[in-house]
Amino acid sequence: LEKCIPEAEIIETSINEKPKFIDQDDISLVYMGTLSERSQEIAIQKLKPYTEKIKEKIEKNQLFLFTGNSIEILGNYIENDDGSKIEALGIFDIYAKRNMLTRHNSFFLGTYEDIEILGFRGQFTMLYGNNENNYFAKAEMGIGINEQTKLEGIHKNNFLATYIIGPILILNPYFTLKLLKMMGVENPKLAFE
Repeated sequence: LEKCIPEAEIIETSINEKPKFIDQDDISLVYMGTLSERSQEIAIQKLKPYTEKIKEKIEKNQLFLFTGNSIEILGNYIENDDGSKIEALGIFDIYAKRNMLTRHNSFFLGTYEDIEILGFRGQFTMLYGNNENNYFAKAEMGIGINEQTKLEGIHKNNFLATYIIGPILILNPYFTLKLLKMMGVENPKLAFE
């Protein structure tokens, strides 16, 4: 995205900073990528004071893109191998189960709205809960949020979350163009098209 819109201001938030999007309304996109299991726990603790504000931003159509396991911090909890649970932010009625001895790796081919989505998944967790009315993409090949469903990720208003790590934007130019338009770029051009 930085190569597609070189004039854009990129704000990176360190773990000890208050996220800029909490108080600012002119943020074009909030992005969070895959986290280590320990980083997930830290992110939950750092974001917990802003839970209601994040819910409000989702309701007011702030554009979010969460990839990999980052969606898990917005669920009810993350369950460890031993059955212990890490309370998450509870924004979505979902939960994750970790299996640190079995890594799931697969390719994904599916559809987001009218756009074909291709990507790769590599994860130690599966997500559970009903995303029937707010899924990101429907799988033609691969799995959804877990092995029992073809419905992948979460899509609510302008909140988009997917386990697909891709590189999702490079592998999916039509999705990238749509995302750029959602960010307010009038005539988006793909870098290296």
